[in-house]
Amino acid sequence: MADLDFTNIVYEKRDAIAIVRINREGSLNALDAKTSSEMYRAWEDFRDDDNLRVAILTGTGTKSFSTGMDLVATAQGENQFEGRPVPFGGFTKRMPIYKPIIAAINGFCLAGGMELALACDIRICTPEARFGLPEVRWAIMPGAGGTQRMPRAIPQAWANYLVLTGEQIDAETAQSIGLVSHIVPQEELMDKALQIAGVICERGPLAVSAAKEAIVRGADMPLEHGLAYEDVLLGRLFGTEDAKEGPRAFAEKRKPEYKGR
Repeated sequence: MADLDFTNIVYEKRDAIAIVRINREGSLNALDAKTSSEMYRAWEDFRDDDNLRVAILTGTGTKSFSTGMDLVATAQGENQFEGRPVPFGGFTKRMPIYKPIIAAINGFCLAGGMELALACDIRICTPEARFGLPEVRWAIMPGAGGTQRMPRAIPQAWANYLVLTGEQIDAETAQSIGLVSHIVPQEELMDKALQIAGVICERGPLAVSAAKEAIVRGADMPLEHGLAYEDVLLGRLFGTEDAKEGPRAFAEKRKPEYKGR
């Protein structure tokens, strides 16, 4: 995708790492339809660019990752997502991406913002972060994957509590139930996200992609079918140049040089 011109997000490429930053700080990085459309184009570019291996999703400022759908725009009838080809946030539905995405959660992570984070593969946050799916407070329900991804991400009892009460939890609770893996100071958040992304970039890209595909697609399969699909993906990897380079580098006690083929 050649010409990407955005106003509501910042899309940056640093070598093999893509950074998608929601840029609506004045609205606590809430998403209107335009923002979702811009994010869709960015995720499409990330998915299709073979030079990119991992992405980081974050929000502008220190207060909010995202508070979800822009309810002011919704109340004014300007934010109708239902039936549109572009899913909320561009990738929460109908946008399979088999490259890792890291959520760097820099504050409020609520409603659709929580659903964006759930659509990511690794979640890290600041001590000030707050998490919740408050939709039922406003007589709606999570509609960007929250009811499906939350029970897959954390214990069922906690998922039920968050979805059905609309209550919030703090960063320490989120880590204790497995919703996030790391809590880091605000000033270190992006450095930590970039460090994790850098580690992933050092791994075999085809293997990382296949492993994510196995995780994502296997979640919808009985265990027996998931194990069989894992075998299929593993068999494909064994025929790649990278799969030969990895063991060779190990035997020669050197860093592998992966080509993605």
